[in-house]
Amino acid sequence: MPELPEAEAARQRIEDGALHRTIERITLGEVSHMDLPDEEAQARLIGTQFTRTHRHGKYIFVGSVEGPWLHIHLGMAGSIRVTHGQSDLPDFIRFSLVFEGGNTLHFRDPRKFGHIEVIEDVDDFIAQKGLGPDALLIGDNAFAQNVGGTRGAVKSALLSQKKIAGIGNLWADETLYRTGVDPEARACDLAADRVARMHRASQEILQAVVDTGADYSRLPDDWLIHHREAGDACTRCDGSIEKKTVGGRTSYFCPTHQKGV
Repeated sequence: MPELPEAEAARQRIEDGALHRTIERITLGEVSHMDLPDEEAQARLIGTQFTRTHRHGKYIFVGSVEGPWLHIHLGMAGSIRVTHGQSDLPDFIRFSLVFEGGNTLHFRDPRKFGHIEVIEDVDDFIAQKGLGPDALLIGDNAFAQNVGGTRGAVKSALLSQKKIAGIGNLWADETLYRTGVDPEARACDLAADRVARMHRASQEILQAVVDTGADYSRLPDDWLIHHREAGDACTRCDGSIEKKTVGGRTSYFCPTHQKGV
C-alpha cells in the first residue's frame, strides 16, 4: 500500500512535470465505482494552471493560490505518471490531465481504491479530515504528546493518522524494530528518551525512503523491510523475526531485542 514516501514521490513527479502548464482537457479510463471529479468539477480545471504542490501525510495536493485544488489519494495501489508526447502507457489509467505542450499527468490505479476530488482549500481539508501533523514535520513535543501519551499499543498510535499523518504499517514496524520497542507495548509506559528515539528514527527512516524515490531495493540490507518473514534472522541481534496481529494489523518484530519497557 502506498505510504508517505510513495505520496512524496508522486508529488515530486507532479511538481516536475505538471506545474505552470495550461490544462487542455481531461480524459477518463474505465472508472466504474471510482470517486473522481464529475463533469462540473472537471470543467473548473480546464484552461487553468497548477502552480504549486503540497503533501500532508499520504495526501497529495496540486493547485494554485486562488484554487481550486486537486486532492489525490493513491488508495491501495495507485500511482502517478507524467508523460510527454505520445508514450506507451500501462493498463489501468483512470484519470488523465492533458496540458498544452504535450505533457500529460496520469493517475493509474489497478485496484480502483484511490480517489481524486476538487477541493477549495488544503488547510480546511486537513482540518476536516482530523489529520495529525505530518510525520516528517511533527516536532518533539507534539510527537511525545500524540504518540507517547497513548494508553494503547504503540504500534496503533504510530498508525493513527489523527495522531501523526503519514506512517503506515511498513514504517511503523521499521521504527519499532530500529528502536527495540515491542509493537504491543503501551506507549505511555515507555520512557521519554525511548519515545524521543522513536521520533528521530521514524523521521530518519521516512526521509531515507523518500530519498530513494520510494525504491525499496535501494534501502540497506539490514532493514526489516527486507526480512518481513516469520523465521528470518534478525539483523540487530541473535533473534528471529516473528509476526503477530496488533490492532488488527500484521506486525513483524524480533522478540529478542524489542521489549515492552
